[in-house]
Amino acid sequence: MSVINPGHLLDQARSLIAPPAAGAPRQVDLRRAISAAYYGVFHTIMAAAAAQFVGATKGNTPQYALVYRSIGHRQLKEFCSDLKKPSLPQRLMAYVPAGGFGVDVVSFASAVVELQEKRHSADYDPLVKVRLADAALAVVTAESALARFAALQTDTKLAFLAPLVFRPRSE
Repeated sequence: MSVINPGHLLDQARSLIAPPAAGAPRQVDLRRAISAAYYGVFHTIMAAAAAQFVGATKGNTPQYALVYRSIGHRQLKEFCSDLKKPSLPQRLMAYVPAGGFGVDVVSFASAVVELQEKRHSADYDPLVKVRLADAALAVVTAESALARFAALQTDTKLAFLAPLVFRPRSE
Protein backbone atom coordinates (compact mmCIF):
# COMPACT_ATOMS: atom_id res chain seq x y z
CA MET A 1 0.00 0.00 0.00
CA SER A 2 1.31 3.42 -0.88
CA VAL A 3 0.54 6.01 1.79
CA ILE A 4 -0.11 9.53 0.61
CA ASN A 5 2.76 11.79 1.59
CA PRO A 6 1.24 14.78 3.42
CA GLY A 7 4.29 16.87 2.57
CA HIS A 8 3.59 16.35 -1.12
CA LEU A 9 0.06 17.67 -0.60
CA LEU A 10 1.47 20.85 0.93
CA ASP A 11 4.00 21.11 -1.90
CA GLN A 12 1.10 20.85 -4.33
CA ALA A 13 -0.85 23.51 -2.43
CA ARG A 14 2.15 25.87 -2.53
CA SER A 15 2.59 25.35 -6.26
CA LEU A 16 -1.10 26.01 -6.89
CA ILE A 17 -0.92 29.42 -5.19
CA ALA A 18 2.15 30.52 -7.10
CA PRO A 19 1.21 33.56 -9.19
CA PRO A 20 0.65 32.65 -12.84
CA ALA A 21 2.86 34.15 -15.55
CA ALA A 22 -0.06 36.25 -16.75
CA GLY A 23 -3.50 37.06 -15.48
CA ALA A 24 -5.26 36.19 -12.27
CA PRO A 25 -4.92 32.82 -10.58
CA ARG A 26 -7.55 30.33 -11.66
CA GLN A 27 -10.32 29.54 -9.19
CA VAL A 28 -9.76 25.82 -9.63
CA ASP A 29 -6.12 26.21 -8.56
CA LEU A 30 -6.98 28.29 -5.51
CA ARG A 31 -9.73 25.87 -4.51
CA ARG A 32 -7.46 22.86 -4.95
CA ALA A 33 -4.74 24.59 -2.89
CA ILE A 34 -7.14 24.92 0.04
CA SER A 35 -8.22 21.33 -0.37
CA ALA A 36 -4.65 20.05 -0.58
CA ALA A 37 -3.67 22.05 2.51
CA TYR A 38 -6.47 20.44 4.52
CA TYR A 39 -5.71 16.98 3.19
CA GLY A 40 -2.06 17.39 4.14
CA VAL A 41 -3.17 17.80 7.74
CA PHE A 42 -5.81 15.06 7.51
CA HIS A 43 -3.38 12.48 6.11
CA THR A 44 -0.77 13.44 8.71
CA ILE A 45 -3.24 12.58 11.45
CA MET A 46 -4.23 9.29 9.83
CA ALA A 47 -0.61 8.26 9.29
CA ALA A 48 0.28 9.21 12.88
CA ALA A 49 -2.61 7.14 14.22
CA ALA A 50 -1.67 4.11 12.13
CA ALA A 51 1.99 4.42 13.10
CA GLN A 52 1.06 4.80 16.78
CA PHE A 53 -1.26 1.81 17.00
CA VAL A 54 0.13 -0.56 14.37
CA GLY A 55 3.65 0.66 13.70
CA ALA A 56 5.23 2.83 11.05
CA THR A 57 7.07 -0.17 9.59
CA LYS A 58 3.78 -2.01 9.03
CA GLY A 59 2.50 0.39 6.37
CA ASN A 60 1.75 -2.42 3.93
CA THR A 61 -0.49 -4.43 6.29
CA PRO A 62 -4.27 -4.60 6.47
CA GLN A 63 -4.09 -3.54 10.12
CA TYR A 64 -2.27 -0.33 9.20
CA ALA A 65 -4.87 0.40 6.52
CA LEU A 66 -7.66 -0.33 9.00
CA VAL A 67 -6.42 2.25 11.50
CA TYR A 68 -5.48 4.71 8.73
CA ARG A 69 -9.01 4.59 7.32
CA SER A 70 -10.76 4.57 10.70
CA ILE A 71 -10.86 8.36 11.02
CA GLY A 72 -13.61 10.15 9.14
CA HIS A 73 -13.82 13.84 8.36
CA ARG A 74 -16.94 14.42 10.49
CA GLN A 75 -15.45 12.46 13.38
CA LEU A 76 -12.24 14.49 13.21
CA LYS A 77 -14.11 17.80 13.10
CA GLU A 78 -16.33 16.89 16.05
CA PHE A 79 -13.34 15.72 18.10
CA CYS A 80 -11.31 18.84 17.31
CA SER A 81 -14.33 21.04 18.02
CA ASP A 82 -14.60 19.39 21.45
CA LEU A 83 -10.92 20.09 22.14
CA LYS A 84 -11.46 23.80 21.44
CA LYS A 85 -14.18 24.10 24.09
CA PRO A 86 -13.33 25.73 27.43
CA SER A 87 -14.61 22.58 29.16
CA LEU A 88 -14.10 19.21 27.53
CA PRO A 89 -17.02 16.81 27.32
CA GLN A 90 -17.06 14.34 30.20
CA ARG A 91 -16.43 11.36 27.88
CA LEU A 92 -12.96 12.79 27.06
CA MET A 93 -11.87 13.77 30.57
CA ALA A 94 -10.24 10.43 31.39
CA TYR A 95 -7.89 10.78 28.40
CA VAL A 96 -6.59 14.29 29.02
CA PRO A 97 -2.87 14.44 29.92
CA ALA A 98 -2.07 15.47 33.49
CA GLY A 99 -1.24 19.06 32.50
CA GLY A 100 -4.09 19.28 30.01
CA PHE A 101 -3.75 19.25 26.25
CA GLY A 102 -2.10 22.65 26.15
CA VAL A 103 -2.07 25.46 23.65
CA ASP A 104 -0.41 23.46 20.86
CA VAL A 105 -3.15 20.81 20.75
CA VAL A 106 -5.92 23.40 21.04
CA SER A 107 -4.34 25.48 18.26
CA PHE A 108 -3.88 22.37 16.14
CA ALA A 109 -7.52 21.37 16.70
CA SER A 110 -8.67 24.88 15.80
CA ALA A 111 -6.65 24.78 12.59
CA VAL A 112 -8.12 21.38 11.65
CA VAL A 113 -11.68 22.69 12.06
CA GLU A 114 -10.91 25.90 10.16
CA LEU A 115 -9.17 24.07 7.31
CA GLN A 116 -11.91 21.49 7.03
CA GLU A 117 -14.57 24.21 6.79
CA LYS A 118 -12.55 26.08 4.15
CA ARG A 119 -11.98 22.85 2.23
CA HIS A 120 -15.66 22.05 2.27
CA SER A 121 -16.51 25.49 0.95
CA ALA A 122 -13.78 25.39 -1.70
CA ASP A 123 -14.77 21.91 -2.88
CA TYR A 124 -18.56 22.21 -2.81
CA ASP A 125 -19.79 25.82 -2.82
CA PRO A 126 -20.18 26.98 -6.43
CA LEU A 127 -20.86 30.56 -5.32
CA VAL A 128 -17.74 31.11 -3.26
CA LYS A 129 -14.98 33.17 -4.88
CA VAL A 130 -11.62 32.22 -3.43
CA ARG A 131 -8.96 34.91 -3.31
CA LEU A 132 -5.26 34.20 -3.54
CA ALA A 133 -4.89 35.50 0.03
CA ASP A 134 -7.48 32.96 1.25
CA ALA A 135 -5.64 30.06 -0.34
CA ALA A 136 -2.25 31.30 0.87
CA LEU A 137 -3.62 31.62 4.40
CA ALA A 138 -4.92 28.04 4.27
CA VAL A 139 -1.45 26.81 3.28
CA VAL A 140 0.23 28.78 6.07
CA THR A 141 -2.37 27.55 8.56
CA ALA A 142 -1.73 23.94 7.53
CA GLU A 143 2.05 24.36 7.75
CA SER A 144 1.78 25.92 11.19
CA ALA A 145 -0.62 23.22 12.39
CA LEU A 146 1.69 20.47 11.18
CA ALA A 147 4.67 22.07 12.89
CA ARG A 148 2.71 22.15 16.16
CA PHE A 149 1.64 18.52 15.72
CA ALA A 150 5.20 17.39 14.95
CA ALA A 151 6.47 19.18 18.07
CA LEU A 152 4.03 17.45 20.43
CA GLN A 153 5.54 15.19 23.03
CA THR A 154 4.86 11.50 22.49
CA ASP A 155 2.45 11.24 25.45
CA THR A 156 0.47 14.27 24.30
CA LYS A 157 0.25 12.94 20.75
CA LEU A 158 -0.99 9.60 22.10
CA ALA A 159 -3.55 11.41 24.27
CA PHE A 160 -4.81 13.18 21.13
CA LEU A 161 -4.85 10.11 18.88
CA ALA A 162 -6.28 7.44 21.23
CA PRO A 163 -9.75 8.95 21.79
CA LEU A 164 -9.87 10.00 18.16
CA VAL A 165 -9.35 6.45 16.90
CA PHE A 166 -11.03 4.61 19.77
CA ARG A 167 -14.11 6.77 20.33
CA PRO A 168 -15.00 6.90 24.01
CA ARG A 169 -18.60 6.05 24.77
CA SER A 170 -20.76 8.31 26.85
CA GLU A 171 -22.08 6.54 29.90
